[in-house]
Amino acid sequence: MTKTKTPIETELQGGPIDEQPLYDAIDIALHEAKQLGADQAEANASAGQGLGVSVRLGEMETIEHTRDRGLVVSVYFDGKNGAASTSDYSKNAVLEAVRSACSIASLTESDPANGLPDEHRLATEFPDLDSWHPISMSVTEMTEEAVRCEDAARAVDSKIVNSEGASVSSDCGIDLLGNSFGFRGLTRRTRYSTSCAVIGQTESGMQRDYWYHATRNKQDLQSAEQIGKCAGERTVRRLDARRLATGKYPVLFEAPVASGLLSHLIQAISGGALYRKSSFLLDHAGKQIFPEFVRIHERPFMRRGMGSSAFDNEGVATVERDIVTDGVLQGYVLSSYSSRRLGLETTGNAGGVHNLTIESGSNNLDQLLGVMRTGLLVTELAGFGINMVTGDYSRGASGFWVENGEIQFPVEELTIAGNLADMFRNISAVGSDIDLRGNYQSGSILISEMTIAGE
Repeated sequence: MTKTKTPIETELQGGPIDEQPLYDAIDIALHEAKQLGADQAEANASAGQGLGVSVRLGEMETIEHTRDRGLVVSVYFDGKNGAASTSDYSKNAVLEAVRSACSIASLTESDPANGLPDEHRLATEFPDLDSWHPISMSVTEMTEEAVRCEDAARAVDSKIVNSEGASVSSDCGIDLLGNSFGFRGLTRRTRYSTSCAVIGQTESGMQRDYWYHATRNKQDLQSAEQIGKCAGERTVRRLDARRLATGKYPVLFEAPVASGLLSHLIQAISGGALYRKSSFLLDHAGKQIFPEFVRIHERPFMRRGMGSSAFDNEGVATVERDIVTDGVLQGYVLSSYSSRRLGLETTGNAGGVHNLTIESGSNNLDQLLGVMRTGLLVTELAGFGINMVTGDYSRGASGFWVENGEIQFPVEELTIAGNLADMFRNISAVGSDIDLRGNYQSGSILISEMTIAGE
């Protein structure tokens, strides 16, 4: 069952970090838990480091360097569960954390759904997901990159009068998960990101917008100039925004905000919402909830993916699977605990989904505007007016009014409303402009009709 790599020194931003203390802390914790009578135990050790630099109007604003580590121990005694944590890997500190977890467990109620995942579900294969690309960057290099990004944004148009700044960050992290079945799973991940936000102004007022990019490998990151230019262009196009008359119109969610619709789906079919009976998609497995052309699937083994992993937060092996096929909900998103509460099997989703992707169509964003003809292009959402029990959806929005397939003018101070069940059924197209920057990956999504509250 055990599959590990020999402990080595892992290169992080500020120098090497020894992985051996993570292995030692896990071994000490699990041994002590067994000595104290725990039926089962789990420990997660992590170490990470990052460097971030931000500038504003060409001047350094902040430098943030982080270096942290932690150990979380969970123990089980006949369905009773306790957990404790420490950032100290010394033997005494680890032993004290285990004793605290056991003490907490003695005060809790027994729950038959508690416990480690079934042993046969634990991962035994650990493919290289190409998620580890550490490099060394100096503060000077990162500062220069941030300045170039902001300069590119401010150079887009004379209407850009101010800046909220640009940031460059580099982060590395390693995690080791172990349990009393003998499982050991190690993950290493890097993340690089650059972002910029600027402010534009005309006689009608000010607007701001931003852009960012994030990747596992620094070589895949858009250039600072590209990111800055995009931030500047997005800001300028929002100037002189208007209000719209209240009515019902088609709504096209731009890819960066369309991914939020996928996250609402996952919330609704997650085990916690289901066993609490607080989801509008309760008992919907096997039912048609999207049009027939919609396919939504997980890709946990996507190389350099932000959500890639060979196992979930419990060590259960991840699998590529369809969550929606031909518009039909194939199953739920479950951990070991929630699956037991529901009388089902875990889906390897403790901690969430892995590179959830909605299959794209052949049209890019400009072509989708032509498909929509007349309606609202949403580029930003605000507020959290979503009721997961009923599916009712109401959020502040801004974007652009479209006629004859062409953007006419920017709009703001709108509210878009509907019901998620209806919105899912009324998806009429998914764009090819897939946003790969996060764990939820979607192209722009066109919904045939929603209520827009404006003037």
